[in-house]
Amino acid sequence: MIRAAVVTLSDRSFRKERPDASGPAVAEMLRSLPAEIAQQVVIPDEIPFIRRVLLHFCDDLELDLVVTTGGTGVDPRDVTPDATREILDREVPGMAEAMRADSQKRVPTAMLSRAVVGIRGKTLIVNLPGSPGGARENLAVLLPVIPHAVGKIRGEGGDCATLV
Repeated sequence: MIRAAVVTLSDRSFRKERPDASGPAVAEMLRSLPAEIAQQVVIPDEIPFIRRVLLHFCDDLELDLVVTTGGTGVDPRDVTPDATREILDREVPGMAEAMRADSQKRVPTAMLSRAVVGIRGKTLIVNLPGSPGGARENLAVLLPVIPHAVGKIRGEGGDCATLV
């Protein structure tokens, strides 16, 4: 069982001006892995908040997976990738590239995504877009490989070629 957290980055949802639609959609998809959703939070688009939450989930709770939704674009308030990069030990660029490549087939502006995927300690961190549709579509690209990635990060054996 994968232990996961879902973090929604939205100033408006944090202020209760708009319900969080992306976080629940992501959590529901993760349960199909199967994953236990240990935490689900909504925080503002602020680097100190993002950094603090990611460090807590990775270092204190030692979760296997943290998925963020929101703040991945080019708007001045979109700082999720910046905060994520600050705390990563290693990036996993192929996962982020796969999300962008798939999205660009449907949405030309997907090339503006700055989403990051990486590892801190034994935790995989995935940035998803903030729209519920974009979050679902991007996560769908990664779902087939997340269990394998988590296993490899945990140090479990297994050949990557067995997924083909």
